[in-house]
Parts: sequence; C-alpha cells; structure tokens
Amino acid sequence: MAAAQGQQGQLSEGSEGMDATEGKAAPDAPPPFRTAVEALRTARLRPEIEVEPTRAPGRLAPYAYALEATVVDGDEDLADGRLVLLHDPAGHDAWKGAFRLVTLVRADLEPEMAADPLLPEVCWSWLTGSLQGRGLFYGEPSGTVTRAGSHYFGGLAERRPASQIEIRASWTPREGQHGAPDTTAHLAAWCDLLCQIAGLPPQGPSDAAVVSLPQRRGPHRA
Repeated sequence: MAAAQGQQGQLSEGSEGMDATEGKAAPDAPPPFRTAVEALRTARLRPEIEVEPTRAPGRLAPYAYALEATVVDGDEDLADGRLVLLHDPAGHDAWKGAFRLVTLVRADLEPEMAADPLLPEVCWSWLTGSLQGRGLFYGEPSGTVTRAGSHYFGGLAERRPASQIEIRASWTPREGQHGAPDTTAHLAAWCDLLCQIAGLPPQGPSDAAVVSLPQRRGPHRA
C-alpha cells in the first residue's frame, strides 16, 4: 500500500508516541492519546475489512498512531486505505484542537464510472456523510479527490485501461469529556467510507440510502 499523503503533507515514516513492536501507544504518551489509540485497537469492524497497525508519521505531531485497512471479497482486494491519528497536547492552530485524523482511501474504478463528472463531489460527500451518519461532530475538514487513468502500450498493450479514485482528507474530531475523541466511532465512519468506495452493499437498514460504487471486474492492484 502506498504511504498516505495528507495534512496535506507527506506522512513520512516514524513511530512517535507508538510502541512499534506491539502497535500500542507508548506508556509515556498522554492519557487522552492512549485512550484514543486503545479504542482504535479494540474496535470491532465488518468482517470484510482487514485492519492492522502500521508505522506512524514522526514529524506531523508529537504523538501519532496509524493503521491500514483493506476491504476484501474472497481473493479480491476491493479498496484500501490508511488512517492516522495525530495528537499535540498543546493544541494546533490549524487543527483548532489537540487531535487530527488524516486519511488516504483508494479503489479501482470501471472506466464508465471514472468518466462521471460528478464523481469527485460524490466521493467527498461520502466522507462527510459517513461522519454525519455516525452522529459525529468534527471541524476543519480538508482534502482532495483525485481520478487517475492508466493506458498500456508495447509489451503491456494487452492490459485493459485502468482507472483509480483516491481520497486524501483530514479533519479534527471533537474531544470528549476526558480529552479524547470517540475514535471508535470515527474509525467506524472511516470504514463506512471504505466500504462505499469498494462497492459493498450497505450493512444495515440505516445505510439503505447510501449509493456505493459498483464492484469492479478485476482485482485491485497497488
């Protein structure tokens, strides 16, 4: 999986505030950060979503935790992404808070879907709609939606043209009574977005109005 770009800067590799050997918050990290990380580690998700901790960026905030996820259907990877939790106990002027969530989500598309002029606006609305659908309060959202197409020539000419959608975004989660945001709910909302872009059907009646991308014919290629 490609390293996410966000914030909107590069998510360089590091492990500030994180025990890289166990994927946990470091013991000396502030309690709100440890609480937020533990909620991410123990969240129960849809069975189609495979999640694992990964190395977090070391330059964007004093404390950071990252995970990556893949939406899997049988042997096919339908979508993947990376979610990073940043924490600055002193607060951050641009965030307007002490926490920030940064993400990269991507999936392959059928060419006819990639040609839809409204696709970027729709994908961005999926992000904000996923957060709102979970009843979450957040601030300072920012990001980009990018469509990319590949055409193959020469020795690769037999390959079908490929298209990909990519969402890079960040937002400030509202902090709770003890200073930690509800990262379990934010992770669930992020997984809702992953499933939508993967083309999976809604999981429950509350998601019945959600329109997802049609599933692709071929496997996702990183």
